[in-house]
Amino acid sequence: MRKGRFRNINPLKWVGWLFTPIVRNGAFFVFMFALGWMCTQLELMPYYLRERGAKPYELTLPELFLDIYVLCVFLTLIPRKIRLWVKALLYIFLYGVAIVDVFCYVRFESTLTPTMLMLVAETSSQEAREFLSGYLSFAILMTSVGWILLLMLIHIIWTFIRRRLNNARRLMVLPKLNEGVVIGIQAVLGCLVAWCLYSSISQTWDNKVAMRRLFSCNTLGEVEREQNRKDHAKLYLPVYRLAFGIYANSLADQQLEQLEIAGGDQIQIDSCCFRIPDIVLVIGESYNKHHSQLYGYDKPTTPRQRAMAEEGSLVPFSDVVSSWNLTSFVFKHMLSLWAVGDSGAWCDKPLFPEVFRLAGYHVTFLTNQFLPHAKEAVYDFSGGFFLSDSVLSRRFFDERNTTLYRYDDGLLKELQQRDGKGRLTILHLMGSHVDYSARYPKAFRQFTPQQYNRPELTPKQLQTLAHYDNSLLYNDSILKAVTRHFADRDAVVIYVPDHGEEVFDSEPYTSGRLHNADIDYRLARNEMEIPFWIWGSPLYRKNHPYGWRAIQAAKDRPLMIDALPHLLLYLGGISTPLYRSELNIISPDYNVNRPRILKGTTDYDSLKQSNHKVLGDAKRQSRAQSSKFKVQSSK
Repeated sequence: MRKGRFRNINPLKWVGWLFTPIVRNGAFFVFMFALGWMCTQLELMPYYLRERGAKPYELTLPELFLDIYVLCVFLTLIPRKIRLWVKALLYIFLYGVAIVDVFCYVRFESTLTPTMLMLVAETSSQEAREFLSGYLSFAILMTSVGWILLLMLIHIIWTFIRRRLNNARRLMVLPKLNEGVVIGIQAVLGCLVAWCLYSSISQTWDNKVAMRRLFSCNTLGEVEREQNRKDHAKLYLPVYRLAFGIYANSLADQQLEQLEIAGGDQIQIDSCCFRIPDIVLVIGESYNKHHSQLYGYDKPTTPRQRAMAEEGSLVPFSDVVSSWNLTSFVFKHMLSLWAVGDSGAWCDKPLFPEVFRLAGYHVTFLTNQFLPHAKEAVYDFSGGFFLSDSVLSRRFFDERNTTLYRYDDGLLKELQQRDGKGRLTILHLMGSHVDYSARYPKAFRQFTPQQYNRPELTPKQLQTLAHYDNSLLYNDSILKAVTRHFADRDAVVIYVPDHGEEVFDSEPYTSGRLHNADIDYRLARNEMEIPFWIWGSPLYRKNHPYGWRAIQAAKDRPLMIDALPHLLLYLGGISTPLYRSELNIISPDYNVNRPRILKGTTDYDSLKQSNHKVLGDAKRQSRAQSSKFKVQSSK
């Protein structure tokens, strides 16, 4: 009996069933495909993006086919009456998300981001009404949003036409096609669908795997690491970007909750003597130590810092590394009293600004990067979400800026002289963040490609190199202005960039950072070794001679900047169980043998020793060959 049943099954019918999800959801398939394709095209319409070479996602068509076909399969499995309601809800949702996404692109030059969702969540009803009244107008129909609305209108008209056609078809007597012909047509269409599915899956499988990795991350740090991979997920549809924004915010909320628990009443302050009334921490950006004249670079990129060092007011530290080459990771490590190697995570310990504030210091945070805005990338969101949270921000800071500036001198205008027991000022600069050419005004265009004897570099690379060095020269003027501002106060200024940068110093010749590369000494030298110095005002050096000598004596000690908060607590004279003298670089108890683990995986000092050993062996071999050549020549 079973063999007889299988003999009656026509294999062409099985193939034809592959086309069934499209037949039963024809309008849904066509209009949602058109909606997805339209979004990928409209969001590259502005001329300034076309000029930069931006292109739509190259696998839009095959991946869109795969995504919508899979959705149609699920719809087919739902009973027809329920399916109609499910499709109606999907229409409302998908069209709505697309409109919002394209609207954001038109108004803010950015698609949906985690920061946008964070800002929406913090927006009051009155602010929402003011926003809608200010941005929604008839003129919006003349933008890319109008194309989405036009597609919706066509879809609505088609729905009414189709209903009339269905009613007319019921009244008509149509000739029946031969069953074999119908099965044959369905089989051909099924084969076409099978080929499209095979092609789509083979082309887009890597992106689906990358998306699964992205949505499997447990922390925002992992998300950022994932997004820095060359094969990172392409969130090419508005609905994917919305899902990612919700997911990223949920991960942020988990760490925000932990920070709230770690801070507040859990912080114990025994006493505070306000050892130094004015403490200034200047955090730079993307500073390659080996392009600093202060550290031996052959171009005058830091004449002001060098002059301060020569006069004795600035102490440059010689052996300092960053814990990561990503700003967000560094900020978390640098601000938290958690240190690399401790158990738990960075958010398990309070941030030092909150400790200073509870101790009685007036804390100011001025940043030229970490202000939430619509176009903020996931990297800035990851680095600044905990600083931008309205509740935590009030716990961390007494005041902070609300404006981003084109150049860093804008932040200097927000520096104010205040009287009081103690002031902690944190300045977060844009520094030498890419694009380097946008980081300095024309007045600082001192270096040109012709000044570099680097025949191994292309003209474009030489121009980038010149832009980078010019940005350092401008940064030098900013740092001098900061020290000048506090010159008549009992103050110290500490300068530390978040990480280094590749600037064509060694092969492979590149700029930026190599996020996916294994950490070798070449990478550590360019991206992890950073400048670090402490400047003391004349009044500070007079009032604290022992402290100044301790700073000078510590200048060659090894340091990783995740330990910085403990130096700051000491300078502030804050007595708390959170302080660890073994992490304070100017303390007699400082642990000079503490492992400096880069990116949580690689011991920097082991890399450095191995590199020196290799160089030493190479030099000895070269000298031996040279001696052998001399002996042979003398013979």
